[in-house]
Amino acid sequence: MDARIALEAEEIFAAEPNKFSRWGIAILGIVVFAALFAPWISPYDYRVQNMLDTFANPGRTHLLGTDQFGRDILSRIIWGSRASLIVGLEATVLGGILGTFLGMVAGYKGGTIDHVITRLVDMMMAIPTLIMSLMMMVALGPSLHHTALAIAISMTPKFIRLARASSLTLRERDYVLASEALGASHSRLLWRHILPNSVGPIVVMATLWLGFAIRIEATMSFLGLGVQPPNSSWGLMIKEGVDSVLFYPWLAIFPGLAIMITILAFNMLGDNLQDILNPRLR
Repeated sequence: MDARIALEAEEIFAAEPNKFSRWGIAILGIVVFAALFAPWISPYDYRVQNMLDTFANPGRTHLLGTDQFGRDILSRIIWGSRASLIVGLEATVLGGILGTFLGMVAGYKGGTIDHVITRLVDMMMAIPTLIMSLMMMVALGPSLHHTALAIAISMTPKFIRLARASSLTLRERDYVLASEALGASHSRLLWRHILPNSVGPIVVMATLWLGFAIRIEATMSFLGLGVQPPNSSWGLMIKEGVDSVLFYPWLAIFPGLAIMITILAFNMLGDNLQDILNPRLR
């Protein structure tokens, strides 16, 4: 199983460069720009309700229309990008740091430590990621940062398995054995030899899983366990518009497109990082 995971990680680096990766970076740049400068580029206050202008069709006044409370859809999508990026980045960084550390230790040390961590990972991965995130949210309570923490915990086993597979392969390399023979400490071997040579596939997969974390956040907000009103979230917008989607389709279509385009951009960014970090493609 571990050899197969290591082989999959190498196959990720063997793919041909994606010619459209720059488009992904450009799209992601627009999303990040919208999240950072939302207060200045939003045409309306995303929280202001105007009951005289409910369900307005997309047009000059409201480019993407309004919802059942008269709130501007475009403004809510712009502000919703903040929630998606914050949760995605926090979850991926927390899960990546914890999972990479545990995976490297397990793969390098072996023995009882490896056995305990591996069995724990098997138990966690037996539960679907979404179900585990929902269980954590029920225990923590709905909020933006609790959502990020719940997703980070559910993603940690993925990073553990990837880092462990890389460590199992790297610890047998000649330069690691030579450093060990010269008296290098375990911590030096981990941080100077194992980690730098494992970071490539981990960074690439983290970029891809960041889009996955955004999708989980949207699902949890749709179910009412993520971002809470009056704050804006793409998943929450879909939840609020799904009942009227047959008559006012823009309520759910536009935030759904925002989710799809953002995840696609992160996937393209992962392909571009793959091209940069893989010396065989340069």
